[in-house]
Formats: sequence, C-alpha cells, structure tokens
Amino acid sequence: MPTPGPAPGPEASPDAVLIRRTMAEVGPVAGKVTSYFYALLFVRHPDLRSLFPAAMDTQRDRLLKALLTAAEHIDNTEVLVAYLQNLGRGHRKYGTRPEHYPAVGECLIGALSRYASGIWDEETEAAWVRAYTTISQVMIDAAAADELRAPAWWYAEVVSHDLRTPDIAVITVRPDQPYPFLAGQYTSLETPWWPRIWRHYSFASAPRSDGLLSFHVKAVPAGWVSNALVHRARPGDIIRLGPPAGSMTVDHTTESGLLCLGGGTGIAPIKALVEDVAEHGERRPVEVFYGARRDHDLYDIDTMLRLQQSHPWLSVRPVVDQRAHLQLPDVIREYGPWNEYDAYLSGPPGMIRSGVDALRGIGIPPDRIRHDSVEELVAAGD
Repeated sequence: MPTPGPAPGPEASPDAVLIRRTMAEVGPVAGKVTSYFYALLFVRHPDLRSLFPAAMDTQRDRLLKALLTAAEHIDNTEVLVAYLQNLGRGHRKYGTRPEHYPAVGECLIGALSRYASGIWDEETEAAWVRAYTTISQVMIDAAAADELRAPAWWYAEVVSHDLRTPDIAVITVRPDQPYPFLAGQYTSLETPWWPRIWRHYSFASAPRSDGLLSFHVKAVPAGWVSNALVHRARPGDIIRLGPPAGSMTVDHTTESGLLCLGGGTGIAPIKALVEDVAEHGERRPVEVFYGARRDHDLYDIDTMLRLQQSHPWLSVRPVVDQRAHLQLPDVIREYGPWNEYDAYLSGPPGMIRSGVDALRGIGIPPDRIRHDSVEELVAAGD
C-alpha cells in the first residue's frame, strides 16, 4: 500500500484532503486493511474468487494498492488517467468485466471505513464514492476501447531458451498473432505452471520483422514465475502475454543523446532502445552504463559490445560493484556533462531510486528522466 503523500497544499480539492487523511489513518495497519478487503470481497462475492490466483499471498495487495495509488492522485488528472487507462487495459487479461467494479468498490469502502473509523464520516465516504466512481469509469472505458482493437491476451510459444547463467535465461517466444509494442516497453507474462499469476518483463529487443519477442528473466528466491521461466520452460511450451505497457521509449522527434543505466536484467530494455535508435538511422550519441555485482553477472556484455562495434555513436561501459566499489549511479558523475541527454533507467527498484536522485543531482530535469513505475517493478521481481 502506498505511504501517505505530503500534506495537501492549498490547491488540493476537498475530496483529495479527505482521501489523504484516510490514507494517513490506515497506513500503519495496511496489512489488516488488505486482509479485510479480500475477506469481504470473497465472502460477499464468491463468484469473483476465480479471477484471482489460488495462492493469494503472491499478489495479495496489488489490486488494493493500485486503487489506493489512484485515489491518492485524484487531483492530478493527467497522471491519474494515464495510470488508470493502463490498469484498465491490463485487467482484461484477468477476465475483469464492468459488472465486477461495484463489488470491488463496496468492499474497498467497507475495509477503509472499518480501519479509519476514528475519522470516517458521511463526507469522507462520499469523497471515496466519488473517487472510486471516477477511477472505475476510466478503467472500464479504457478496457472497452482496447477490446475493439486488441485481444485480452496473446498466446505465445517458447521457441528458444538460452540459459546464460545458472539463474538467468534469455527466452524467445512467437505470439499467435501480431503483437504491437515499442522498444523500451514491458508486458506481463503468465506461465502454465502458475495460472492467474502474472509478472512484468521488459522486451529485450526492438520490434523484429519475424515477430519474435525476447525476454531476460532472472530466477529470484521464492519467485514462482521467474523460477518457472528459467528452470522449467522449454521450447514448445505455451505462455500467455498481456498487453504492452510503459513509456520508457525513445523520443524520435529530438536529437538529444541517450544516457542509459541498466542494472542486471535491466539491460534488456536498454538493448531494445539501442536497436531502436539504430533502426531509425539516427547518429545521436548513446551512452550505456551496464551495472552488475560481479563480472559473472554481465551475462549480455558480448551482445552489447558487438552493438558498440557496429555503431560508432554507441558507448558501452560495464560497471562491476565488487571491482570498482562503486554503485552504478555513482559512476555517471565521473562522466558527462549530460545536459544534452535524455536519461533512461532500468533495473532493481533501489537502483532506479538512487539513479534518479543522482541524475537530478547533476542537473538533469525530471521530465528528461524515464523509467518504469517502481510499483510495477516491485511486482516484476517474482
């Protein structure tokens, strides 16, 4: 569940003030709110249980977290609508229908009213009803529009499985129908071994003429989907793909350079961005810093160095923590200047947070720093 934001400024709407007040009240008991929300949902609406995975602990708080994140940004229409449209499109793969939304809203308000009872009143409830009505309608409309142009999911056959290290695999799949996406985006994957459990992975190449898609997957401890993909998946297996998402894409209307920080398997979308620049025939400078804990973890360095040999505008610098005793974000301060560059970050959430801080610290404005949502990246770790 998101932590409460800063105290609302004078321009915050009355509803936003009440919503943030509720968030501050329930923050210390977030786990109880989540448990009670699902208990209400499954007791009052048992037919909805089949939309969720059998083992709820793997994504227990994701739906509620998404709704609360949206409510917290109720005044920021531009951010809110983009976030909710993406959420609405993505929820099609779960089998979510418009008639399911009222049940979720009823249980959301039931859980909040129980655990924010000290401040809950008719005004607060009305604010949440209005916020949820707005949230659900944007999601429903986005799903309906998406239904006219794309399937809820794609089936894809694994055509190659390349184990690069004992716990990292490069997996290539062939979708059953055309799959439109942009370099730098990501999708969600579901394996046959863990039905209804979806995890985010970035595309590891720009769109290809043969229609194949590649992903870099690292098996993490207790990661159901990642371990299945690395250790169980084989050519011929069928997985499911959700719709593409993410805005970490190249702006081809500018000539700015690209400063790219890729940590671990975060090098996958960085490689896709490099290919995208190459395919557009641009000769804008692209600086890639490829971070890893040990030399052994630079599993795709040969590919990146081959790209560097082919493209004189590309520079690739490996950064190994154990050898240099420097974290990836620290290293960029030694190079530059970067004032003519757009920055792209991909990797573990901690690296992205520290990377954004480092980039802002050397003067790169926030609107020129691109990365995937940290909330979504947390979900990708399984």
